[in-house]
Amino acid sequence: MNSVKKYIAEFIGTAILVLFGCGTAVVSGGNLILTSFAFGLAIVAGAYAIGDISGCHVNPAVSLAMLISGKLSIKDFFGYVASQIAGAFAGSGLLYAILSCTNLGTKALGANGFDGYSATGLNMTGAILVEIILTFVFVYTILGVTAKVERAHIAGIVIALTLTFVHIIGINLTGTSVNPARSLAPAVLLGGEAIKQVWVFIVAPFAGAAVAACVYKMLNVGCAAETKPTKKSKK
Repeated sequence: MNSVKKYIAEFIGTAILVLFGCGTAVVSGGNLILTSFAFGLAIVAGAYAIGDISGCHVNPAVSLAMLISGKLSIKDFFGYVASQIAGAFAGSGLLYAILSCTNLGTKALGANGFDGYSATGLNMTGAILVEIILTFVFVYTILGVTAKVERAHIAGIVIALTLTFVHIIGINLTGTSVNPARSLAPAVLLGGEAIKQVWVFIVAPFAGAAVAACVYKMLNVGCAAETKPTKKSKK
């Protein structure tokens, strides 16, 4: 029963992330700051709504890092990923339905892209490199801030700000994925070139997350800095 609750929480959290993040990208005309903060604020909402239930991964790449780090079982990994993908399709479906009622149309659902679908004309190689780097930074931060229980009260804010941070540079390059589920759903609904390019935004985030988890295990685990108390001077 606890696993079912976790999967439902991941479904809801991912749907909210995709609806509000990708939705803001579309209705704001791709405004960099508004879109970046929309994704970040969606994480704030999710972290404090479902964080105690599932950890609020809402991202298959994050779940992969948790699996590699030993914080998630194989069974839950597949349950989380399935729930996240389903949630992403729910969020994209809701966005599609909303946009179909406007004069904006449904030609844009916040899909990621490169070459002619990148605001800066970034090529495929560049897109792979960018997504690996951005996902590495995002996931490495998550692993660090969630490592200690005493940081729990700030974890949601730190993770949200980091997601905002990577979006600020990434939006005009690839549209910023760092999340295979968030990329897959809009691409499938749009079809065409979006579906042809989506493999980059699935493979690269998974690669970045795996590297982040391995680096964290190598550098951080068992190597927390210890500060020695200073001796009080005698008067």
